[in-house]
Amino acid sequence: MTLNKTFLALSIAASSVFSASIFAAEKVDILITDATILTMNAEKTVFNAGTVAIKGNKIVAVGDSSLASQYEADKIFDVDGDIVMPGLINTHTHVSMTVFRSLADDVPDRLHRYIFPLEAKLVSRDMVRIGANLGNVEMLKGGVTTYADMYYFEDEVAKTVDKIGMRAILGETVIKFPVADAKNADEGIQYALNFIEEYKDHPRITPAFAPHAPYTNTTETLQKIAKLSIEKDVPVLIHLAESTREQEKIAKISGGKSPVQYMYDIGALNEKLVGAHMILVDDNDIELVKKSDMGVAHNMSANIKSAKGVSPALKMYDQGVRIGLGTDGPMSGNTLSTIDEFSQVAKVHKLVNKDRAAMPPIKVIDMATMGAARALHMEDKIGSIEIGKLADIIVIETTAPNMVPVYNPYSALVYSAYASNVRHSIVNGKVLMEDKKILTVNEDEILQEALEFSKIVRKTVIESGEIVQ
Repeated sequence: MTLNKTFLALSIAASSVFSASIFAAEKVDILITDATILTMNAEKTVFNAGTVAIKGNKIVAVGDSSLASQYEADKIFDVDGDIVMPGLINTHTHVSMTVFRSLADDVPDRLHRYIFPLEAKLVSRDMVRIGANLGNVEMLKGGVTTYADMYYFEDEVAKTVDKIGMRAILGETVIKFPVADAKNADEGIQYALNFIEEYKDHPRITPAFAPHAPYTNTTETLQKIAKLSIEKDVPVLIHLAESTREQEKIAKISGGKSPVQYMYDIGALNEKLVGAHMILVDDNDIELVKKSDMGVAHNMSANIKSAKGVSPALKMYDQGVRIGLGTDGPMSGNTLSTIDEFSQVAKVHKLVNKDRAAMPPIKVIDMATMGAARALHMEDKIGSIEIGKLADIIVIETTAPNMVPVYNPYSALVYSAYASNVRHSIVNGKVLMEDKKILTVNEDEILQEALEFSKIVRKTVIESGEIVQ
């Protein structure tokens, strides 16, 4: 009898432990609670007083307030109703050009008369590193967690991205005339190949080719890059259908074809390509874009500031084109803030379409998140808050004076929010910014180094008069 009683007691104890384990809270790394969650999934599900659980670099749960009691975490963000959404994705920029910001803003034919000569004098590894550090800080503080970049010495940009902890597609520029890191297009391609080899297995950095534009590269170069991109399984970033100058040059060498038609006919329009600007496109071009499955980067502020026109981005979006928002470089749109693009994208498309209902806020936010992820062919990894996706998430305050009250979170983001309303930024499951303070790099040191470099720029450009505005 004693043996049976002992066995029964042990059985009851074991059963109790097992029952308790069923209801024990699951351990995760980060828990976000009491959030207005814009998931940006296919159904555009919104959770009020919602919960997000992050383990490692992945999202493991998202839902209503009942989820909160099911998890325990080392780090808990009780955000008191703030907006929680996917990290913003900047589909096109030249991050290192922050050190040239506010130079020659209104110069006609600025790229050829001012920017190319400026770069010939001042672009170096040091300049690229200093400018990228500054731009990374600006973007991260404004809620950008992933960006696509085109410039020189992209391996230097990669080092800065690696350090701050962001995610990026980094395209090494290929262009037919001599530049800082290559004497010609072939050298540019080789530089890109070396860069691709070095970073091909990085968890947050995707190396890429970046032929500057169709008119600044030969047909042979564009075809070679298209072939190599498929062989190496890497993206191609390019300026496309951006200006009348480009349009005229391509028409001259192709028998009157548009830049998009030309790229398609030479075999350079494919699923690896991301075309920035895409202003001068017609319905036939849009069909080719859809057929090729390429991505499009829509840069509203830069396009209207340069008076080049308004891309038919709304039409492309409505027809299912892979299209996302970009800022262009900080000499073009001047800021690297995707949030600053929101209002302009919504309002200008209403104006050109003469329709107040055109480009509603939910479409703008979609283009900044899932649309941008689709443009970069990364929609399986980022762009929405869904189980299994990488944990790239931002929190935007709703109690700042410019945000009170919030009746519609999409409208508040598009028409009211500032970049400075971003409170927290998480990339790959790591908290990179908390309560508006960046945790991974020294912001003050980065700003000071940029200010010191600006003295060199001022002396070279303004005081010497070598480059006339």
